[in-house]
Parts: sequence; C-alpha cells; structure tokens
Amino acid sequence: MESPPADPFFLDTFQGKRFCLYHQPAKPFFRGDAVLYIHSFAEEMNKSRRMAALQSRAFAAAGLGVLQIDLCGCGDSEGDFADADWEIWKQDIACARQWLIQQGFISIHIWGLRLGALLALDYAREATQDFIQFILWQPVLNGQSFLTQFLRLQLGNELIAADSSVTSNVKQLREQLHAGHSLEIAGYTLAPALAAAIDSLKINQLAIVNQTIHWFEIVPQTGREQSPAGKVVFKAWQRAGVNVKVNLLAGLPFWATQEISECPELIIATTDLFSPSES
Repeated sequence: MESPPADPFFLDTFQGKRFCLYHQPAKPFFRGDAVLYIHSFAEEMNKSRRMAALQSRAFAAAGLGVLQIDLCGCGDSEGDFADADWEIWKQDIACARQWLIQQGFISIHIWGLRLGALLALDYAREATQDFIQFILWQPVLNGQSFLTQFLRLQLGNELIAADSSVTSNVKQLREQLHAGHSLEIAGYTLAPALAAAIDSLKINQLAIVNQTIHWFEIVPQTGREQSPAGKVVFKAWQRAGVNVKVNLLAGLPFWATQEISECPELIIATTDLFSPSES
C-alpha cells in the first residue's frame, strides 16, 4: 500500500520556525510508532533528499508516522547556515519529538544519516526521554575527520580557481576558525562554534545502553566487511553493553555521489526492522 503525500508545515521551536514534512501512517497498519529523521550536513543533505523521501514513504506505508525536519539554518527552515548551532539543533530535535507525541504516537524511533546520526546519539545521551530504536545510516565516526574532509572542499575550490595567491591549507583554515572567524566552504558559511562542536565528537563516546541501535553501512560490493574503524567502534560498544546490530549492504554512497543516486536494498532492509517478524 502506498502512503499519502507528505504534509508540509512549519514547526515552532525555541529558535524560530522549522520546515517539516509529516508522513501519515497507512491506517490499516497503524501501530502507534513514529520515526524522527535527522538529516546529514550541508550538501550531503541535498544529495540524500531522495533516499530520505523514499524511506519515509516506505515507513509510512508500513504503518509508521514519519517526521522529517530541516534543522536551524538548513533547507527551508528559518535562519542561514551561518546561524546553525549544535545546541540549537538538539533543541530542534526535542521540539520535533514533542510534536510527534502530541499527535498521539506512543513509541518514537530516531533515524539519523551521517552527521545526523552523531547528532541523534548526542541528543539522546542527554535527553530524559528515551527513543525506542536508533537507526543509523552510514554514521560519521569521528567529527574531527569529518570536519577536515569538509574543509578540504575549500582547498579544492581554490585549486580549481587556479589562484596562485592562495596558499591556505586545512591547518590554516582551522586556525581561522579557532580565532573566531567564519569560513565560506562550498557555498556554506561555517561558524566557529559549530565547527568546534563537530570537532569534539567521537561516536565511540556516544554509546547508548539499554536501547537497540541498528547500524547500516554501505560497502562497495557484497561480501565486503565493515570498515576497520567501524569494527573498532562496534567492539567498543559491545563491551560497553550497547545492543548494536550492524547491517552491511552493497551500494553507492548516495550522500556523496555527483548525480542523485539510490540504494533500494537499504530501504528494504531498514523497513524490515518494523516487519511483524521483527516486532
């Protein structure tokens, strides 16, 4: 059964209005569960919109409500990207979760992509309310490495411009951030406070115990093992008592491909988490 079109609206938060898409659950299968989606960072968000929409529709068709929220300064929400702030983003999550509860949903699950997965975990370790399940799509493992990759986009743009007067490197860009200067990176104005927050994050320090974490990782081909860095985190979480389940799927890194791409196997596997046999 196909789900009805998503309902767009603006959600009032402590720091302004956030654009949201609400996918109503297919009524014959309604189960009182909802999923809150936390998108990825900067251009990865745009590259992933199609996959997020396809997965949201699949969840709704299976009887789950889904709320997609554009965080502060992102997408169609109020504010510029320069206004984006890690703590404000966590407040946005709290408001979105409360909105789902007000709609009558009993069990709230959270689904995060890339940096959004780190944000979901960071929020959950401080929140008093529990999420039932965590769905992590290709989670970022280390905020410092992720930020370094983002800063390298600026260096690439400088090389393309062939401006011989530009001699910046990642270290110099970081020094500018530490000095309190915002940076224009690939069309996004990165504020020093947000950069510092991302820099400090390590997924192995964001263990959530007593709840189930479903970790989905895209690999180049069937049969490939989880990345070495991912294995280290997985084992550390297991030792800490985290109930983490890793699912490896062959496909394209849709959040980073030049053309918009899909990974149907990921949608099937993620939706199957809520099949009757898994409930």
